[in-house]
Amino acid sequence: MHDPILRMPPEWHPQQWLWVGFPHDPVEWPGFLGAAQEQIARFASAVADSGQPVRLIVRDEANAARARSLCSAAVTLEVRRYGDVWLRDTGPLVVQGSARQVARRFGFNGWGGKYLMDGDQEIGAELAASADLPVETCDWILEGGALDGDGTGLVATTEQCLLNPNRNPQLTRADLEARLARDLGYSRVLWLGDGLINDHTDGHVDNLARFVAPNVLALPRATGADDPNAAIYADAKARAEAFGVQVREVPSPGRVETDGRIEPASYMNFCITSRLVVVPTFGTAHDAEGVAAVAALFPDRDTIGLPADAVLAGGGGFHCASQQVPSVSSDSAR
Repeated sequence: MHDPILRMPPEWHPQQWLWVGFPHDPVEWPGFLGAAQEQIARFASAVADSGQPVRLIVRDEANAARARSLCSAAVTLEVRRYGDVWLRDTGPLVVQGSARQVARRFGFNGWGGKYLMDGDQEIGAELAASADLPVETCDWILEGGALDGDGTGLVATTEQCLLNPNRNPQLTRADLEARLARDLGYSRVLWLGDGLINDHTDGHVDNLARFVAPNVLALPRATGADDPNAAIYADAKARAEAFGVQVREVPSPGRVETDGRIEPASYMNFCITSRLVVVPTFGTAHDAEGVAAVAALFPDRDTIGLPADAVLAGGGGFHCASQQVPSVSSDSAR
């Protein structure tokens, strides 16, 4: 049984450093690898230049050389074996009390068996060990991007992902709620419905809904009559408000397509760091408005938008590619 006083702090809690994954696999990024590397390097550099340490995880020395040519000198490089860059999902989730931290490691099955890559089972424990964090293994499958908490014990997730039979078919909704409380300190669960259309992760919540303060949830607002996710956004808003959560809306990127395929483009995949919020942009007419709306949610931090269309081509965004290590302090409220 885990220590019940340990809880995962919200992302706006002060951070010691940010891990970021560097794209390396041309099969995973066909035609986009170079551009994806450049966009991740800009993201890592912006955070490091803001004054927060960044540990950029690279696959081998050749990728380290490529990263060095692209990144600010403030970025630290670490060579490690991993498959996908989505450290939000494969990295450790750090829980803490007033004076100690523990890395929780969950089962990982390649997002329901879809993407099984060398190193992704091991990278979480390896990162935790590199941070001198004690590791405790949990007896169920979970990715970090499937959750977003507000620091008070409230967490948002989607039914599409957490209740998906390709993750934990033996667990009921009540079982999952009990494990979220036991392993991460989440005592209340806001169940949203579906995530974005064509999201490779089966609808991770970090592409749909993000807490920006205690009991305050940011959600997209449909832009344009052809916004493919309009009904999903409306359903999420109705569920959140019925739960008693305050909703703040951010305009969506609208309809983003590649060769006729709807892309799960979302400004909600922003990354909150100690001094800076980084918002992915996609070259749409709504980018400036989306970044400004996110910036209004974080008056205590600088906010920038950076291109992330090539990163999205590999299946995720800046938030997906990163994982923070919180600072140890007694107050996680903003």
